[in-house]
Amino acid sequence: IAQAQHTAKSSLGVHYFLSTMKKAQFMKIIAIFAYTAVGVEALASSKSSVSKCDLSSRRDILSSCVASFGLAAFAPHALAASSSLDADKAKIVAGYKRLTYLLDHWDEETTVCKTGNDNPYLGCDRSPEKVMSYLGFKSMEDPLFRADKTLIRLQSLVPAKDADVYQDAIDIWMEKSEEGNGLAFISSWGEANPGGGKDRVALFIERSRKDVIESRDVLATAIRILNLKVD
Repeated sequence: IAQAQHTAKSSLGVHYFLSTMKKAQFMKIIAIFAYTAVGVEALASSKSSVSKCDLSSRRDILSSCVASFGLAAFAPHALAASSSLDADKAKIVAGYKRLTYLLDHWDEETTVCKTGNDNPYLGCDRSPEKVMSYLGFKSMEDPLFRADKTLIRLQSLVPAKDADVYQDAIDIWMEKSEEGNGLAFISSWGEANPGGGKDRVALFIERSRKDVIESRDVLATAIRILNLKVD
C-alpha cells in the first residue's frame, strides 16, 4: 500500500510538473537530450524510438526518454575522467622515456661547454640543471611535474593483487626524486661553497645519478602494473 501511495504521489508530481512546464522549456530539454551523443544512442536503441514518440504528449515523451536522459547527463563526466587518466598514463610513459634517455646520455646531458666569439672554446663544466629538469622540478610542462600526484590518480586502475607494490612505488618515487633533485641542487653550488670546486660538483651529480636510476625503475614498475605500452 505504501509503495502504491508513493508511486501515485510521484506520478502526480510528474503530471503537475509537465502541466506547468511551458512548451518552449520542454522542447529545450528534449533538444539538449537529443544532441547528447549517448542520449542519441540510447534513444536509437530504445523500444520507443523518437520517431515513434507522440510529440503531442509531453508526458509520453518524457516517460519514454527519462531513463536514457539520466545516462546522458552523467556521460560527459565519465568521458572527462577517462580522458584525464589517459593523459596521466601518457605522462608516466613520457617521463620514463625521458629518464632513460638521460641515463643513456648522462655525461653529455650533465655537461655544458661554454663558447664565445673571442674564444671558440672556454672549457666544459658539469651542470646539474638537466637532472632537475628531467625529474620534473623545473617546469610545470614537464611530464614528471608532480608525478606523485599523477601516480596517485592512476591508483584506481591498479589490480588488487598489486596494490601494495604500487603504493611502495609511489613512496619510493617521492623519496628518490626529491633526493635526486636535492643532490643536483647542492651540486649547482659545489664551486661556490667553501672548500668547493669542480670535483665537488661532479661528486654530487654522480650521487644524484643513483636516485635517477631508482626513480626510473619506479616508473618501470608502475608501467608494468598498469600494463602501459612503451614504444
